[in-house]
Amino acid sequence: MTRKRTARLRRTLLAGTTAIAVTAVTAGIVAAAQEPAKAATGPKLSLVAATTSVTLTSWKEEPGVYLDLGTYLVSEGTPLELKVTRKSYKDPVAVTQTVYEGGKARAKKLPTGTVTDFSGLPGFSEITLTDKAGKKVLTRSESFCPNNASGRVRPDAPSTSKYPESCPANPFTLGSVWGIEKGWAANTYAGSYTEPAQLPAGSYTAKVGVAKKYRDLFGIADKAATVKVTVVERSEDDESSATVVPRSAKAGEHAGHSAGHHAPSAHAGHGPGHTPTLAEAAAPVTSGAGPSYNVGHGPLKAAPPALPWALKKKQKSGLSSQAVDTVGQTDGSRQAPALKPLSKLPTGKPSVPDVPKPDLRSLPAYGITVSDGDKDIPGKDYLAFSANVWNAGPAQLVVDGFRSPGKAKMDAFQYFYDAKGKQVGYTPTGTMEWDPRPGHVHWHFTDFASYRLLKADKKEAVRSGKEAFCLANTDAIDYTVKNANWHPYNTDLATACGEENSISVREVLDVGSGDTYTQDLPGQSFDITGVPNGTYYIQVLANPEKRLKENNLDNNSALRKIVLGGEPGKRTVTVPAHGLVNAN
Repeated sequence: MTRKRTARLRRTLLAGTTAIAVTAVTAGIVAAAQEPAKAATGPKLSLVAATTSVTLTSWKEEPGVYLDLGTYLVSEGTPLELKVTRKSYKDPVAVTQTVYEGGKARAKKLPTGTVTDFSGLPGFSEITLTDKAGKKVLTRSESFCPNNASGRVRPDAPSTSKYPESCPANPFTLGSVWGIEKGWAANTYAGSYTEPAQLPAGSYTAKVGVAKKYRDLFGIADKAATVKVTVVERSEDDESSATVVPRSAKAGEHAGHSAGHHAPSAHAGHGPGHTPTLAEAAAPVTSGAGPSYNVGHGPLKAAPPALPWALKKKQKSGLSSQAVDTVGQTDGSRQAPALKPLSKLPTGKPSVPDVPKPDLRSLPAYGITVSDGDKDIPGKDYLAFSANVWNAGPAQLVVDGFRSPGKAKMDAFQYFYDAKGKQVGYTPTGTMEWDPRPGHVHWHFTDFASYRLLKADKKEAVRSGKEAFCLANTDAIDYTVKNANWHPYNTDLATACGEENSISVREVLDVGSGDTYTQDLPGQSFDITGVPNGTYYIQVLANPEKRLKENNLDNNSALRKIVLGGEPGKRTVTVPAHGLVNAN
């Protein structure tokens, strides 16, 4: 199998710049029970429809329409800001809202159970569709990620949003920040995290409202948005299928960060037989949670792109085992210049100054499955898995590679910076090597991490051959840590890793982000053909040779318990929950 990152697609906010006036509301009964006598001020939120009508397409080859109805949550006065965290994998996810008292920000704890994971506010939107005769044909609720595709609703609003562009879907996420900047609006469409609606071609009326518990919690008026919906049916064989389809025809028409080491989001291991779950799939463009933050390196596909069926089919074929990264892009949906190092070897004496350094940490393995390998080798069994190493900061990991003319490998150096961002030191840290295999075709930094299958007594049974990595910020792991960068730059292979003729390469792992390699990539597996059944642990170990300089070397290992069973050729794996995280 090959490795491919899914690119992150972007789209602009729909036309609709008229600000909707809403009545200011007080904290409400629920909040009052938790608040001190002095009331805190939150944002003024309202639900609006950017358009009075939309046309959705149902493809004969893939029936169903995704209800991207153009409804947005607008924030005025102050931003809507939520911090979502968990203390450990044994603790439930909790959320606090940033509110203001006398102009000073403070954290207001929201009721237990408001959120259950990091994908958004569950059951936020309530959607009802009626047909021309007034008969109700669909009722559903959908989650809402405040970091969805967003934009300004008035010209004097802040020019950019400080909030991240996705709600992370990695099962081992530790902390996230969600927000809508003041004077901005976020699309309420749940994208690929919801199921398509099975609606015949025809005309409908959609009413979209906010669930009562959120109206009470955030002081949102009980006023539904109404949108006329026209569903049209089209086929791959239509002559017009080569033209751009109406907005919202496919899930992920707004796809956010898609597939990681990619095509926007993915990394993958042995065997194509794994079907991504919703937790592994990239969010739609609308949510801004596309591949780079959800899937990691590998061929796991992102939400369907904003393309007609015929072009989408062509793109799918591009994710085959022969797919490779091209110059400056991955699957054609995103282009980005590379992060550039110096053009020559550093001068001066190497040193490791007393400045903040990165803190590399491993997440427990997930996406664990048994396969017969990418080449279908008879008699072989492989245990494949996804893995992530992330940077808890407070400093970036910056590694530059430099090649002497004619040399096959680059010499790698780690760089250090002071509080003002000035480079103040560097030290040698191994090598970089060129990987010519289809799906890679870029430079790998060696010895960034290693994978080991440990016996029940924690002694090594098998070691994975994977030891070289192209670093990218594919997943937002904890954006609440000090110096977390909510807008990391190199989020896919298009932004790093270089070309065969490169003389230098820069690879960066930003604070708060991690780099996921999914289970279909060669090397993301163990050969368990001769390994007896029983209890084992998958160990993900960051910085195994301790060549990288960190703040802490004691938290680089993560273990995930598994139980192997079955018989040769039909091996099985059972993966117990890791605390409250039950992702295999």
